[in-house]
Amino acid sequence: MKTDRKNNLNNRFIRSCFITALAAFIIITHTACGGEAPVSKTDFCLDTSCTITIYDDMKKADAEQIIEDSFALMRDYERMLSKTISTSDVAEINSSEGQWTEVSDETIEVIRMANMIAYESGGVFDITIGKVTDLWDFKSEAPQVPAGEDISDALRHVDYKRITTGGGRVLVSDPEAEIDLGGVAKGYIADKTAAFLEEKGIMSAVVNLGGNVVVIGEKDEDTPWTVGIERPFTDRKELIGTVEVTDATVVTSGIYERNFEEDGKIYHHILDPETGYPAETDLEAVTIIAKKGNSGFCDAVSTACLILGKDKAIEFIRQLQTNYPDRGIEAAFIDNNGDLVQTDGMDIKEE
Repeated sequence: MKTDRKNNLNNRFIRSCFITALAAFIIITHTACGGEAPVSKTDFCLDTSCTITIYDDMKKADAEQIIEDSFALMRDYERMLSKTISTSDVAEINSSEGQWTEVSDETIEVIRMANMIAYESGGVFDITIGKVTDLWDFKSEAPQVPAGEDISDALRHVDYKRITTGGGRVLVSDPEAEIDLGGVAKGYIADKTAAFLEEKGIMSAVVNLGGNVVVIGEKDEDTPWTVGIERPFTDRKELIGTVEVTDATVVTSGIYERNFEEDGKIYHHILDPETGYPAETDLEAVTIIAKKGNSGFCDAVSTACLILGKDKAIEFIRQLQTNYPDRGIEAAFIDNNGDLVQTDGMDIKEE
């Protein structure tokens, strides 16, 4: 990260900076591998409730310090990647008026990963949707559907192909375009947080950033973690099933976490970059699992799948499995009839 940027970080965080996926959660017993109680902290960060839990048998004070340092790291990335923080890399890109902008290596990494998914999905996932997301305020006390002409005007500036990176700089050739990393940043930060924990010698832990879950190692010797997948529209009170994972990431996205009703119609926060309106498909939720280190990748993929709809999403996952076999990607889809469909390598045990 750039030192001068860190010295000017803005502590203000606006809730709308990240699009939040629904919360998957870990089903665990409250003992660490050596029999001691795990050390855990939950805090509000990245516009959601985030929890880091260490299960290693170590001094509580040491574990607590590692967790504190992990949250500090998360907030550094938040202040770097948030669209709405004036000193962030993203804000500087968006105010550059089509000029090259010097940014951190991490920001370039996120943008390149996002554009990789944009390319693979044929533009279904597109981080240049920023002007469109500005129009939809799902956090407002009285949210409204934007005017059609405003959406049409914003859509003219959505095109991921206008982004170029190189030499530590980013160029968005349309001076009126805005990028929004909301569909990928939280997963990326989850990956970086898990990597930091491992650098500190942690061998058994859970990072849960409001729907982006990374598990390090095993829950116990020869015992995988069990991750519960929420049934849509049950206010996190009912599971559709569970999946067992080790050294993995589990990302769940749904259309029901942020929405509002206007004139009898529900509008959710997963926006289609082609129409500028919430995606209208037969899917209510998507869960993607992959090997640890792929949470950012899965974050973008889950969003793309919700926009594509079930049949196209299944083909999309097969495409990614072929093109990126080392990532270990599998998926599960919950449609608007409440039915669960899984790829061959997914093994959600239904409740």
